[in-house]
Amino acid sequence: MLSMIGLVGGLLLLIVLTIRGMNLFIAAPLCALVVAITNNIGVFTGDVNFVQTYMSGFSGFIASWFFMFLLGALFGKFMEDTGAADAVSRWIITKIGYKRAVLAVVLACAILTYGGVSVFVVAFSVYPMAVSLFKDANLPRRFIPAAMAFGSVTFTMTSAGSPEIQNWIPIKYLGTSPFAAWEVSLVVAIFMACFGYWWLAKMIRKAVNKGEVFEARASDPEVRNRALPHPLTGIVPLVVVLVISFLFHEELAQLALILALGGGVLCLLAINYKHFHSLPVAINAGTTGALIAIGNTAAVVGFGSIAKNTEAFQTTVALMTQIPGNELIGAAIAVSVIAGLTGSASGGQAIALPLVAPHYLDQGVEPEQLHRIVSISSGALDSLPHNGYVVTTIRAICNETHQAAYWAVGALTVVVPVIGLAMAIGLFSIM
Repeated sequence: MLSMIGLVGGLLLLIVLTIRGMNLFIAAPLCALVVAITNNIGVFTGDVNFVQTYMSGFSGFIASWFFMFLLGALFGKFMEDTGAADAVSRWIITKIGYKRAVLAVVLACAILTYGGVSVFVVAFSVYPMAVSLFKDANLPRRFIPAAMAFGSVTFTMTSAGSPEIQNWIPIKYLGTSPFAAWEVSLVVAIFMACFGYWWLAKMIRKAVNKGEVFEARASDPEVRNRALPHPLTGIVPLVVVLVISFLFHEELAQLALILALGGGVLCLLAINYKHFHSLPVAINAGTTGALIAIGNTAAVVGFGSIAKNTEAFQTTVALMTQIPGNELIGAAIAVSVIAGLTGSASGGQAIALPLVAPHYLDQGVEPEQLHRIVSISSGALDSLPHNGYVVTTIRAICNETHQAAYWAVGALTVVVPVIGLAMAIGLFSIM
């Protein structure tokens, strides 16, 4: 009982401290220490101790993602400094109008995500354009994280055919394909896209009617009176990232992102070099931003590493895989809860599938149906306030607070996927 209280209490404390704006380099290890102490995990000694386990998760994430974060941050900063982001945003505004600025941000994220670009990198890449679009349309900037997250981690990340890892992990355990149950996936994705966009537009409209407008900040890029480059100089580098990522993601997997982002950065340098306001400043700012972003995320991953080594967590995993009744509902609950505890969609799948897959396959569950349910359910409760992507997007990239920005993010990345998950289970039940 003490183990479970410590695990749940540590998680709730992390969520509360995150929402209140405490620095994650302090909040995450502090909450992880609470979990460790209540679960008889030694601070310095033992085969599994707090310091080594936390730092293993922390450093492991940095080792796996450092170059992606660095190149992604440089790509976004170069788009901003050259004026390419402003050029693209103003071109979009002239074509679809100010009222569809939000749609432009959502579609940009969706296209890049479905093209195989990591959701972290998409946030870095699209943010400069999103700021320009929201500024020109005079929309409250606190909704930028919600628009970016909605386009990245809902109807695209877990849909059939998506090259994102959340759609590929089940293949190893179920022997399926990335297009498993594509018919149901298509229906659910369309629903989530339409319903989510309607909800997002409604929230922004309500805020605007209350008098909220775009508020410039001292940290915003300086508005310079200069000729902007052609919009294509901003679109072409994005296409380069998309194409290279798509061509090499099967062969190089995660490493394809390094090649893709490297290509995008070099493309920006080549075609927009004369438009740089200050290349050294852009490099320094991008590098600093990358370090802050990956550090915040790694701090939360370290918490997950401690949580996974507790008795309460192992008990929870075992209970989740033994839920009676509809097998698909049991699998959905198991993956959702574990993803919520670890703050990671891919982490939830990797932990649950070795147990869930054999259990439900032996009961005659269709592998393709199980694949789609596992994929969609992993993208629901994973987006609680302590999720690494959520923290990085809100805090490090958009420079917002959880109090201002998270509630819209949570509505679109937790509630909408949960409704989509229920729809998928319902459709499978009548097939």
